[in-house]
Amino acid sequence: MRLFYALTLLMLSIGSLSFGQNTGVLSGTIRDRATQQLLPGVTVALEGTSQGTATDEQGRFRLADIPTGSYNVRVSFVGYEPLLRANTVITSGNANIVSLQLAPAAQALGEVTVTASRAIRVATAETPLSVQRLNVEEIKSNPGGNFDISKVVQVLPGVGGGGTGGTAGFRNDIIIRGGAPNENVYYLDGIEVPVINHFQTQGSAGGPAGMLNVSFIEDVTLSTSAFEARYDNTLSSVLQFRQRDGNPDRVQGNVRLSGTEVAGTLEGPLAQNTTFLASVRRSYLQVLFKLIDLPIRPDYWDSQFKITTKLGSKTTLTALGLGALDHFEVAVPRKSTPENTYSIRNTPTIDQWNYTVGVSLRQLLERGYLNLALSRTQLSNQADFFEGGTEFAGDESRRVFQTRSGETENKLRLDVNRSLGKWQYAYGAVGQLIEYDNRYFNRLRQAVLNPDGSVQQPAVSVQFQSDLQFARFGAFAQVTRPFLTDDRLTLSAGLRADGNSFTEGGANLLRTLSPRVSASYALASRWNLNASIGRYYKIPPSTLLGFRDAAGQLVNRPNRYIGSTHYVAGLEFLPSASRRFTVEGFWKQYNHYPVNTRDGISLANLGGDFVALGNEAVTSTGRGRAFGGEFFFQQKLTRNLFAVTSYTLFRSEFTGRDGRYKPSAWDTRHLASVLLGRKFGRGWELGVKYRLGGGSPYTPFDDAASQQNYLTIGQGVLDYSRLNTQRLRTFQQLDLRVDRKINLRRLTFDLYADVQNVLALKAPAAPSYTFQRTPDNSAFVTTDGQPLRPDGSNGVPFLLDNNSTLVLPTIGFIVEF
Repeated sequence: MRLFYALTLLMLSIGSLSFGQNTGVLSGTIRDRATQQLLPGVTVALEGTSQGTATDEQGRFRLADIPTGSYNVRVSFVGYEPLLRANTVITSGNANIVSLQLAPAAQALGEVTVTASRAIRVATAETPLSVQRLNVEEIKSNPGGNFDISKVVQVLPGVGGGGTGGTAGFRNDIIIRGGAPNENVYYLDGIEVPVINHFQTQGSAGGPAGMLNVSFIEDVTLSTSAFEARYDNTLSSVLQFRQRDGNPDRVQGNVRLSGTEVAGTLEGPLAQNTTFLASVRRSYLQVLFKLIDLPIRPDYWDSQFKITTKLGSKTTLTALGLGALDHFEVAVPRKSTPENTYSIRNTPTIDQWNYTVGVSLRQLLERGYLNLALSRTQLSNQADFFEGGTEFAGDESRRVFQTRSGETENKLRLDVNRSLGKWQYAYGAVGQLIEYDNRYFNRLRQAVLNPDGSVQQPAVSVQFQSDLQFARFGAFAQVTRPFLTDDRLTLSAGLRADGNSFTEGGANLLRTLSPRVSASYALASRWNLNASIGRYYKIPPSTLLGFRDAAGQLVNRPNRYIGSTHYVAGLEFLPSASRRFTVEGFWKQYNHYPVNTRDGISLANLGGDFVALGNEAVTSTGRGRAFGGEFFFQQKLTRNLFAVTSYTLFRSEFTGRDGRYKPSAWDTRHLASVLLGRKFGRGWELGVKYRLGGGSPYTPFDDAASQQNYLTIGQGVLDYSRLNTQRLRTFQQLDLRVDRKINLRRLTFDLYADVQNVLALKAPAAPSYTFQRTPDNSAFVTTDGQPLRPDGSNGVPFLLDNNSTLVLPTIGFIVEF
């Protein structure tokens, strides 16, 4: 907190300097969202000023000499719904480059009229509900986010952050309406990007830090249901990141330096009709965490680029890339109990690298367009765990865990989008080549020795080496049309099917037919009633498909695609151009969910660790359900204030071998968030974010079995007869951020102070089981003063309290040039 106050005082002192009024530039393009045609003659105006312009014959516009500050940009054109681009920041350092899209307006007459209030609407005819959007300024100014897009998304309705066991405070696992983190898909400019976080859990998602550079982002759209048929392999959400193009007029960039990272971004023209964006970032989290005495030491690099080339008036080629290098280890903090020190040393080290590169071609057609995208993603995941910690690395007799795993996806995607009168239709196909390899070792139990050194019970371990290659393929079609008088009712229907060449019966597309229907009815000019029903499928992760048993058999080949059916209905109210309310109810039913054969427990009830999800035998026999309701309010920048508020009440339950519904690992029941931003004069801005999550369920330890087996397995034994019957305390966190922008003639300085968990609230987490250690940490304490027996009968059981208070201050500055 002292750093926070010190930087605030520094901002105040700098704020006393006066450099006169400086100006900036806003430029960009405007397209028809349905056909992607550039629109000439569109009116662009800055709200509250007399400044405005119209797009030229190429759909471009440019507004110069704008006094620096924040503006709402209004876009209007005959035959199209108006658009509000709120909180558009104009600085003297960088020109603000935007790419806007207008939706054709319904031919509404009489009582149902298209009004300016619809300028804030995010929904489309295909996805009329369960969709939210955040623009780049809401992401940049998000308190506690540290420019991390994955953290910002957690303020939206139905989104729970963190993994299992109370990790909401530092994990980016996006948990949607009670579904697992791996039920989401991510698209960057239409190209699927499977990895968007550092230190991802293989086979799942998440990680403590996001990879995407916020300087590239135009906006982020989250759909938590009613996905178009073009999207495959998703059960809970589609998250679309739309990137802007580089500045076509001059080279510009920014440098961001803070206590956690240094990042540089550069953009500009490469040639005529070609622009670029490029960035590199280096983390200093390991240094900060050492200073504040945290045991974790995350260390990473990432980079990103985008190149856009206009090959002709109707053809655009885009190349993009995203990659990261990650290293994670732990160190014993200065203040640590003997038991905590022992536990920390028994933690794996993780090394990962990944990248996604892709090219996409957009060709404008008569009354439509086509997209052709080719991409490649590769992930390498290495983890090592030695008894006693990293100081014993290389001593194979102490090895507890090892994985050397890699995944490669090569994907080709084609979609065609056309319109014919009031009809809009789309169709397409996708093909993928998947490669997976894994060298895996996990010692489940140490050998138990007799006093004479002979083996009483042999060690038990899982060890296999696997590699596989298979194809995935799918196709879709979608059609949309308005009906009834004044086009009050809009219906959209889609169908897709997906298959693969690996699982038994996987090539039978009839097993994955996915019908999807949505409807939107205009009750009045500001009220919309929306509903959707959809069937969705997802193939099990490669970590499961590639598992081999002791005989070397791929025992999970009989597994089915995981299926989920969504039923959603909601009401949308648009009282003004800057305010939006939604209320929705949802019901999700799952089938063919993986259940492990060892314990007969659904993987949804187990959750996942931070290394990999899978690597065990499962059957597709589980069922699940998640249901609830949610409320959402959003106010775009109005009178220098913007706000986002949401609340979700839900339940999430899955069955195992016994067929009984039990709380899933994601069943927190309550999710609430509030994001407030206030802009003041002279470049000052304040942001406040509050998040609340109900207590996560967890399984208590079997005391007798834990004591008896601790020495052989190195951890407590969970009592699965009481699966997820205990709950942690409620998670709460308040974050605070202060920004001060200073505009010079061609430079902009943004000084900021950001504090996560400013109230120093404890983050609840499940306890860990161990035995009490001696003060010098050289041995276990025993009840009789004798050495610890192999069965642990004279040990002193000890539950480690993992509730922690983490206050993470971040200070830094951004220079735009």
